[in-house]
Amino acid sequence: MSSIPTLTTTAVSADKGAVSWGAVFAGAVGAAALSLILILLGTGLGLAVVSPWAHDGASATAVGAGTIVWITIVQLAASVLGGYLAGRLRSRWTSIHTHEVYFRDTAHGFLAWAVATLLMATLLSTAVASLVGGGVKAAANTDATTYSVDTLLRGSASAPPLTPERTAEVTRILAKGVKNGELDSADTKYLGRLVAARSDLSQADAEQRVATTFAELKQTLDDARKASAWLALWLVVSLLVGAFVASLSATFGGRLRDSSALHI
Repeated sequence: MSSIPTLTTTAVSADKGAVSWGAVFAGAVGAAALSLILILLGTGLGLAVVSPWAHDGASATAVGAGTIVWITIVQLAASVLGGYLAGRLRSRWTSIHTHEVYFRDTAHGFLAWAVATLLMATLLSTAVASLVGGGVKAAANTDATTYSVDTLLRGSASAPPLTPERTAEVTRILAKGVKNGELDSADTKYLGRLVAARSDLSQADAEQRVATTFAELKQTLDDARKASAWLALWLVVSLLVGAFVASLSATFGGRLRDSSALHI
């Protein structure tokens, strides 16, 4: 007659709750502090973790392999520390099945990661809001459009100085063209006359400059949009990896705590 397998239990001292919030917050604070240190270190090394366009113009190559690797390193290191602390410092539970202990340890690691993520989002609220809301891309768009206007209206030595009103008008025309996907023929001719009046170009050549400048502006802004999207996707992936690693580290820390306590 075969024996029926039974679940093993862990004999531990009494605890009133399933969640040790003190351990969770301790792990979260440790993870957030390490994340902040590594982010500052990455910024000092030239890896702009949050905003890849802090000093450079918009470019698809702004989000390079170094930034992506550093984001992952920050998440892994902080998640390992936070999850391990949450598991190792948690209260011990009384007569809980081993499977339940593993689940609770996993939950502690996940909660520590979640609290740390919220803390970092609060500390970096401006940067995170800019990234999620498209502020980074908007800043890049402003720089690219301003430079395109300067290039387009660059005149000869005898050209009269540009007025702020004229520059603002050209900026609005280009911005409308980017929004619509193309410049109206009337806008192209009008900008061509402005360019021709400030240079030695003919009307046809001036309109060609307008078309070329507008095409380069569209490409630059499209590169900025793609780079912003890729950065957001990699941040999501790194956060998910961090949640998994924190949960796994908590189970490891919890098992070490219980095994050490049982041998006392």
